[in-house]
Amino acid sequence: MLILRLGAGVPLIYFASEDLLVAPDSAKVAFSIVKICVGILLLFGVWTPVAGGIAAFAGLWTFFSQSWANHVYPLDDMFLGVLGASLALLGPGAWSVDARRFGRKLFVTRQRPRRGPL
Repeated sequence: MLILRLGAGVPLIYFASEDLLVAPDSAKVAFSIVKICVGILLLFGVWTPVAGGIAAFAGLWTFFSQSWANHVYPLDDMFLGVLGASLALLGPGAWSVDARRFGRKLFVTRQRPRRGPL
């Protein structure tokens, strides 16, 4: 999970800071600041399901609302959206601030039947 969080947080911060430097538009500045904050939250594993959901929304929003002529790699934002959705569904992992604060909860689907007498 740490590698998944790093793989989502670092590019999210990089692309958002690139947007801040290239086109300092007032709407893009606010959206880029939100993306940088979400990337930092993902790096440290704080509020991971919420930050992953926001990262998924931001990645997919950027993918569907951009002009294709100006973007070099258009599928990067789609990839960040999928990574954000997977982090929102899977949770923070063992090495995160969330795991230290709230404990690590395992999801068990079913119990195995006992073997042997009684």
